[in-house]
Amino acid sequence: MAGHSKWANIKHRKARQDAKKSKMWSKCAKAIMVAARAGGGDPSMNLTLRYAIDDAKAENMPKDNIENAIKKGSGELGAENIESVVYEGYAPGGVAILIDCLTDNKNRTVGELRTIFSKGGGNLGTSGSVSYLFTPKGVITLAKDAADEERIMEIALEAGADDVSDEGEVWRVSTEPAAYHAVRGAFEEAGLEFDAELTMEPANTIEVAGKTAQQVLNMMDLLEDHDDVQKVFANFDISEDELAAME
Repeated sequence: MAGHSKWANIKHRKARQDAKKSKMWSKCAKAIMVAARAGGGDPSMNLTLRYAIDDAKAENMPKDNIENAIKKGSGELGAENIESVVYEGYAPGGVAILIDCLTDNKNRTVGELRTIFSKGGGNLGTSGSVSYLFTPKGVITLAKDAADEERIMEIALEAGADDVSDEGEVWRVSTEPAAYHAVRGAFEEAGLEFDAELTMEPANTIEVAGKTAQQVLNMMDLLEDHDDVQKVFANFDISEDELAAME
């Protein structure tokens, strides 16, 4: 695995979590507001909003905060001008980076991201400079004890998933973005616990090691810690031996 999936595994193994819960709540609130503005404030009629709320609940965001974010997005409490923007660049070692942001000030955001790239030994690129290296995918992961492989495959493939793979500790279900909601809904109806996200998968990966690997991980940390950054995708890979040496 590589890219965002690899980064998620590394964060889990190294117990890297956002120290400020309020920062995560702020990011969740932005996602809720944008979803409510685009599709209305009723989660039963707006799947994007529903999933944004699910993500907020997973971060233990208080119910009042969620409701206020919905009201702001739908205009009940005064709309905030938040835009969705994608930035692209390169980390050390030629690693491609794709960044999903929600911001109320693009000039501020791009300036701060450019500083992170510059100080980290990379460079912020122009639109289209790395996005062609990534393909949008829906990814659903389930613990091995959630169900056996036959049951997982039955639910996934009947709902329109592309593939089910064994990733060691978890089952990994991949879908085209158009089938993501249906596949996710099928697992919900089956009563199985899972993690799900719309991600960007790299077409190929670049293996990094030593100082370069540490620089890449540091940059990923700084980018994900930025208030306006929702998700960061990358095409790096790090060997198990290299990870063990960092711990």
